[in-house]
Amino acid sequence: MFKLIIGLGNPGNKHLKDRHNAGFWLVDEIAKSHHCSWQEESKFYGLISKIKSPTGECYLLKPNTFMNRSGQAVSALMRFHKINPNEILVVHDELDLEPGNARLKWAGGLGGHNGLKDITAQLGTQDYWRLRLGIGHPRRATDASKHMEVADFVLSAPNQDQQIEIERAIGVFVHVLPKIFAGQIQLATQELHSNT
Repeated sequence: MFKLIIGLGNPGNKHLKDRHNAGFWLVDEIAKSHHCSWQEESKFYGLISKIKSPTGECYLLKPNTFMNRSGQAVSALMRFHKINPNEILVVHDELDLEPGNARLKWAGGLGGHNGLKDITAQLGTQDYWRLRLGIGHPRRATDASKHMEVADFVLSAPNQDQQIEIERAIGVFVHVLPKIFAGQIQLATQELHSNT
């Protein structure tokens, strides 16, 4: 069903542990679970990996552009491989969900997310799949991060408990991904939502 899964984040060692890079963390886990490596592809402005599914090949993409220019990488790869918007999944961090929560959804609003805004502008449509990975919000925090601005919060690392919960949600999605590839998206969504 998916021919391209895009993890959103910011490139560089400086941002490796940022909450904003949750999308990168998830596609890294997918590649790892399929024993696939990453290759830098300048014409696609990012790092590419390729996994095999029952329905064919699925590309994984980590844009090398910064978050607010993610659409450049996504649209370049989609045009080259003739992939339609309804065949992509964009994985991104979500302030409105607590760590440990993940929600798969079709289309809808952009929630102020700069990566989604740029992808939508490049594709000319909001009709694509998204996976929202919860990172929490500073206003609901119970630690020192409650005093942070949103921009600083997403560009900082979660605490250990939050990281464990985010990784658990990522693990649940990787576990249900074969069901999605088998065309059982409703079953996979139900399992994902009931376990995160």
